Amino acid sequence: MVEFRLGVMMMRLLSWKTIAFGLGLLLVSVQLSRADFPLGEEAYLAEDYEAAMRIWAPLAAQGDADAQNMVGFMYRWGQGVEQDFEKARQWYRSAADQGSARAQNNLGFLYRYGLGVPKNYATAFRWFLRAAEQGNAAGQNHVGLMFYKGEGVTQDYVQAYKWAVLAADQGMDPAIQALSTLERVMTPAQIQEAKALAAAWKSKGPETVL
Repeated sequence: MVEFRLGVMMMRLLSWKTIAFGLGLLLVSVQLSRADFPLGEEAYLAEDYEAAMRIWAPLAAQGDADAQNMVGFMYRWGQGVEQDFEKARQWYRSAADQGSARAQNNLGFLYRYGLGVPKNYATAFRWFLRAAEQGNAAGQNHVGLMFYKGEGVTQDYVQAYKWAVLAADQGMDPAIQALSTLERVMTPAQIQEAKALAAAWKSKGPETVL
């Protein structure tokens, strides 16, 4: 998924020590199908954001969760459209309510940093956790971060380490860096407990949406 690749590149610029921080779309006249989603990815990766939006916007309007997430992502970053955090939130929420782990993580990010919404750590944590429980690496990294800082949840280094291990196992650089940070403030017994919890953890799998 293109957004995951971009997210990894962006997350590499951050560490747990520094991380703190109408329809309006052009709709094509023909109805696009789910099979056209990869065409939007090709356009996006070629940095033809307007073309990507023309492809994804109709799919998003038809209820495609992946397209909704990417339309929200483009509004969040102002790619092919004027940056608009509120529209980003609306599209993320539509996809998140359909069980999209990527959208849930993205929505949590808006609430954690107060982008277009009042900053709310508790709400951010709930969205991150839903993504994390499905196995989303970025969501797992954020859950670990919030346990580490005690944001929206009681500070818990064991839980922070557990989620950092799970995210690190998927190649999330900030989580990999976080492990050494945590090891400096944890006892050997706490680290052993956290590793055991990570080893026993199982993804809940995709959310079932009724």
